[in-house]
Amino acid sequence: MAEVSAEARIEAPTEKVWAQLTDFSSYGEWNSTHTSFPKGGPASLEVGGTFQENMKLMGFPAEVEWTIEELEPARTLAIRGKGPMAVTVATRYTLTPDGDATSVRIDGEFTGAAVSLMAGKLKDSATAALNESLRKLAGLVT
Repeated sequence: MAEVSAEARIEAPTEKVWAQLTDFSSYGEWNSTHTSFPKGGPASLEVGGTFQENMKLMGFPAEVEWTIEELEPARTLAIRGKGPMAVTVATRYTLTPDGDATSVRIDGEFTGAAVSLMAGKLKDSATAALNESLRKLAGLVT
């Protein structure tokens, strides 16, 4: 298993950050691993909802079938998906109000046999991608 996380303080209210985070039509503007939604983003944002995403992980294309596991509007979005080579991917976005700003944390987890072979590189690549994504997200909402 490989676990990654990144956190940033974004100078915007939580509701504004959440609106950008869940605007799937502009996902590619800030999410640095995202390449496309082959069938569009989630039809509805609700626990149990599913969607497909094409991504780039460590420079390689990957298609992930996501399921929304946890949802608390303007606070938490947790998704878990099946990727290539029997890899399971989990992503959790946590928003915490911080005065007029928002603390945004992204936690990611990769599990599966293929992960153990490349855990170090995957952690480095994914951590860099999370930090870049938070920087771009902040740029869109501030």
